[in-house]
Amino acid sequence: MRAVVLGIGNTILTDEAAGVRAAEMLEQRYRMPDTVQVIDGGTSGMEMIEDLSDLDFLIVLDVVKTGASAGTVVKISGKEIPVFFRRKLSPHQIGLPDVLASLELLDTMPKEIIVLGVEPISLALGMDMTSTIAAKVPELVEMAVAELLARGYALQPLTAKIA
Repeated sequence: MRAVVLGIGNTILTDEAAGVRAAEMLEQRYRMPDTVQVIDGGTSGMEMIEDLSDLDFLIVLDVVKTGASAGTVVKISGKEIPVFFRRKLSPHQIGLPDVLASLELLDTMPKEIIVLGVEPISLALGMDMTSTIAAKVPELVEMAVAELLARGYALQPLTAKIA
């Protein structure tokens, strides 16, 4: 069973960095089994096709605009996924829907996809997330861990947690 945790976002647009920072924190806090790959997708697009082909499970970490209040953590899964990728909920959400459409055409679509995200406060130019969104990054990490563990992936916490 192959899984990918994909952190996407633009690290120079304040809160847009949340998905990338969550992926980094996941790698700092947990040792992944060989069957789980954590990818900093940044603002990548079609170059991710090979990494996302024929997966059993894909977790996307990102900021999302769903209309909930800023700082709200959301999980999008199941029948909500096609709707999520049809609407532009993330400022850089051009590449990933194109990649997923290509995977579908190639018949190599991940068997299961979930999106774990947080409603942003600011998408202004800047290297630092707002404190509210930065405080939600560990929650995104723990949600990703729970999803992986629930599907039988054996993650090992690293003894020294790095902030």
